[in-house]
Amino acid sequence: MRVAELIGLRRFRLAETGEPKPGPGEVQVRIQAVGVCGSDMHSYAEGGIGRSRCIYPMVLGHEPAGVVVKTGAGVSGWRAGDAVACEPALYCYHCEHCMAGRHNVCANLRFLSAPGDPGFFREYVNLPARNLLALPSHIGAKEGTLIEPLAVALHSLKFAALKPGDTAAVLGAGPIGLLTVAALKLSGAGRIWAIDPLPARRELARAMGADAVIDPSDVDGQVLHDGVFDCAAKGASVRQSIAMARAGGRVVFTGIPSELETPIDFHTWRRKELALFQVRRSNHEGALARDLLAARAALFAPLITHTHPIDHIDRGFAQLEAYADGVGKLVIEI
Repeated sequence: MRVAELIGLRRFRLAETGEPKPGPGEVQVRIQAVGVCGSDMHSYAEGGIGRSRCIYPMVLGHEPAGVVVKTGAGVSGWRAGDAVACEPALYCYHCEHCMAGRHNVCANLRFLSAPGDPGFFREYVNLPARNLLALPSHIGAKEGTLIEPLAVALHSLKFAALKPGDTAAVLGAGPIGLLTVAALKLSGAGRIWAIDPLPARRELARAMGADAVIDPSDVDGQVLHDGVFDCAAKGASVRQSIAMARAGGRVVFTGIPSELETPIDFHTWRRKELALFQVRRSNHEGALARDLLAARAALFAPLITHTHPIDHIDRGFAQLEAYADGVGKLVIEI
């Protein structure tokens, strides 16, 4: 099978490897499409994510969809040809965090696309049956790649705990920010602001449901929000997110900074008595994400702006790094 391997900074190679057989309890999926995530871009352009450094060669990609090919022993409920989205996290289900229902911070978590655990930029993957979500017939593989990042956005909304009519600001209108805007809209939030320096992405945010879009240089701190979502974690966004929250509000950090340490405006945080939260991927929100995508396909359609075949994966990543051609969500077709 073909595999796209990251072999260094901004360097991919296509390799041929053996096709694995599914073991007991596993389902083999022919991967058809994989969305590119911001964390993939950190590995591609920076050689890692925070203190977790790349170990080459490695296989990225954790927003996959495809079709079932075959099943291993003991698997029921799946058959060849079933369209599926795939959950990339493998939990142990017996540590203290899993037992408490917080699987996304599992003490023994394996995440497919992290060093040592190949991701989905490959033709075939074997997964535990519980890691599959059935796709309805009107949702194709390309659109199915939105389920994993939408689940992250839905998870982030739990921390903000917004009431109907509460105002919200989303800093960063990349894919995760755009999905956060859409999730806020569907949740019944009041006026939603989207902040991004790129005009094309501001317009995408408007299409996804933002009531107001603004360049970060125009943020004056006079409009305060009940919930603020920093989906960028770049430049001044951390400081701006704290400045934009009302007293007693909540700030949710979904973006991943490039720096190992990020300064916090401690005294503004303190004076406002803000609640600050970090988002660690998602925690079984995939089924809800799938159902929302199926019910509101037209809302999410503008997000996917470009596709590239796996043969040109390097071009796709270069396009994303340059924010070229108004790219929003980019999908690699396998």
